[in-house]
Amino acid sequence: MTQFSDLGLAKPLLKALAEKGYKEPTPIQAQAIPVVLQGKDLLGIAQTGTGKTAAFALPILQRLAENRMPAPRRGFRCLVLSPTRELATQIADNFKAYAVHMGLSVATVYGGVKYGPQMKALAAGVDVLVATPGRLMDHMAEKSASVSGVEIFVLDEADQMLDLGFVVPIRKIASQMSKNRQNLFFSATMPTEIGRLAGELLKDPVQVSVAPQATTVERIDQRVLFIEAQRKRPLLAELFADSSFSRTIVFTRTKRGADRVAKYLNAAGIEAASIHGDKTQGQRERALAAFKAGEMRAMVATDIAARGIDVNDVSHVINYELPNVPEAYVHRIGRTARKGKDGIAISFCADDERNLLKDIQKATRQTIPSFDRRNDKQLAAAAAVADKLVPAEKYVDPRAADPRNNVPSELRRNRGRNRNGGGGNGGGGGGGGRSAGGQSAQGKGPQRQGRGAGQGQKPGGARNDFRGPKRDAAAPEKRWSPIE
Repeated sequence: MTQFSDLGLAKPLLKALAEKGYKEPTPIQAQAIPVVLQGKDLLGIAQTGTGKTAAFALPILQRLAENRMPAPRRGFRCLVLSPTRELATQIADNFKAYAVHMGLSVATVYGGVKYGPQMKALAAGVDVLVATPGRLMDHMAEKSASVSGVEIFVLDEADQMLDLGFVVPIRKIASQMSKNRQNLFFSATMPTEIGRLAGELLKDPVQVSVAPQATTVERIDQRVLFIEAQRKRPLLAELFADSSFSRTIVFTRTKRGADRVAKYLNAAGIEAASIHGDKTQGQRERALAAFKAGEMRAMVATDIAARGIDVNDVSHVINYELPNVPEAYVHRIGRTARKGKDGIAISFCADDERNLLKDIQKATRQTIPSFDRRNDKQLAAAAAVADKLVPAEKYVDPRAADPRNNVPSELRRNRGRNRNGGGGNGGGGGGGGRSAGGQSAQGKGPQRQGRGAGQGQKPGGARNDFRGPKRDAAAPEKRWSPIE
């Protein structure tokens, strides 16, 4: 069995690792550390929870210590770019913990806080800077930060950078660095655009890949509960009636959804807080600290915010809403299977989420056990109570918000036919009319291409609107209780 001492790490680092109770490297650490120590570029394919932060932090600190020199004013010798504030803080904390016996400085730069303290920290220069791309670009524009002296550049969670639209800023930042630098590139997945970016930044990289998705997924007890959308909240409360749901992360697709679920849980007597990009840094840090300390049972999060959540012993992950992409599902449920432990992941699936579930099962190459909780009379009664605690958010057709669209449908169809000669893609009068071809269209002028807001419906055909497809109101064949 490989030990940290076998990887060529210096005594101060080994001492810090021993103090933290780390004895054996994870697979990504065993593969990556020797490569980074040799000064080579690295392309690492690894998911969160595999120990990849230590895989680059440990050898970077050793290289900086072996070639100790003052950092340039308003500069830094190593730059780590992270997609979120929480993840940046987590990475910086790890660097500080490993460097406790080395006398190297570490600073963070991210949005949501004042510029002054960050400028002060950068003024004399630091050995390691962990930053989010947007705030670093701001400092560079203000001349309070310079990347010209960067010796080692780390891009972490590259696929998430793509999702957040950070690829262009990353290219701008990299263009101002010295060409004679070491590059370390980490990503959980490798979309085409990320592969292109890696090709631009890396020079003859060594590629290491660990923890395939299936391996991570197989360690988790996964279940799907089919449920009507309006009854998800009482089902969630039913799950929390089981005391084993002691430290649970609940995922929603939107920030507003996270707030509403957290509000409902608190109203139902279940300690919870939401965490997402609209929260202040202080709010996020306090919520995360309370969750880690066990002061509340539920953390309701969006996918992006959850990238910075590093909490041990998460008992359950609940997908209150299924994610739009399968990769996000794997990231979500991986929060409950850290450091080789098993976990439980429960996903709520409404009728209009069936296709998302199919994509997830196809990507993970498995059929997730499912239980039907639709038409449950107890949940129906509980849903009425839930609406009194926190009123359910009602669907509002966006066309209704514009008074110009309060036009009878027949008139809208005639208007579209007159302007466009009966074409199926003509722009409606105010963005909400249906064309003669049956395709709902949006547009403001006769020459504009309509942007379909819905499909035409044949008499007696399947419903294809916000309510999802029609289904038979059959009695559920199989039910599941969290206490089973």
